[in-house]
Amino acid sequence: MSLPPVATPAEAARWCAQHGQRLGFVPTMGALHEGHATLVRRARAECAHVVASVFVNPLQFDDPRDFQRYPRDLAADRALLGAEGCALVLTGTLEQFFPEAAGQPPPARDPGPDAAGLEGEFRPGHFAGVATICARLFELVRPARAYFGEKDFQQCRVVRHVARGLGGPEIVVCATSRDPDGLARSSRNRLLAPEERVRALALPRALFAARAAWREGERRVERLEALLAAELARADLSVEYAVVRDPERLAERPAELAGAARALLAARVGRVRLIDNLDLADGSAA
Repeated sequence: MSLPPVATPAEAARWCAQHGQRLGFVPTMGALHEGHATLVRRARAECAHVVASVFVNPLQFDDPRDFQRYPRDLAADRALLGAEGCALVLTGTLEQFFPEAAGQPPPARDPGPDAAGLEGEFRPGHFAGVATICARLFELVRPARAYFGEKDFQQCRVVRHVARGLGGPEIVVCATSRDPDGLARSSRNRLLAPEERVRALALPRALFAARAAWREGERRVERLEALLAAELARADLSVEYAVVRDPERLAERPAELAGAARALLAARVGRVRLIDNLDLADGSAA
């Protein structure tokens, strides 16, 4: 498959206006992997054309060093997107996305109530940056559907809030893509040293240990969170949060959960920050 053309925001807006029948959109920050490929495949199966964006958005980084270290490889990204049948790659600078800001940071968009707590607590301003760039991307592409990975569970809820405010697109959340050893695929994984990659496996181990306890009947949040913490402690990770929540009320910590339950983690492995989550009640007989 040939490489898809690369378009600036203005060029992409014109292209999308001409090809606007059932556009599927995959927003990314680049450094693409198999998880992104699964999103493009889903979009290709459901839409007439697929557009992907590759943009490391400075608005969603609270740490400038993290922004500078974020992996970038547009040539490899185009190759992957071309192989999956993507029609257009949208990229540019912050100034190109927000020319009306005249070189100043654009006004932040309200990320909604689901931005409170968890990532919102540990990454101040992160979700406002996500909401601001996603709103602009949706305005440029005007897709019928936009595809996101469930690994960024809280972000998906924020993006749905943004889409509701704009009257679309439909947000399609796809299951977390994992390597054979269980580690959630992430662009940041390539920053891990070999020893750190092994230690990072504590994240999926913790999540699946909590799911096993749930399936055995454990409903006390304190006990489920203790299981998460114990597994992460064995790998000597720097934990930011390891919680179990009602997925509709992420900012609240209940004593027990009877129905839906999701475990969510954020931890640092060396200098690399990783997140993951798991639906504990998925497939449960209880």
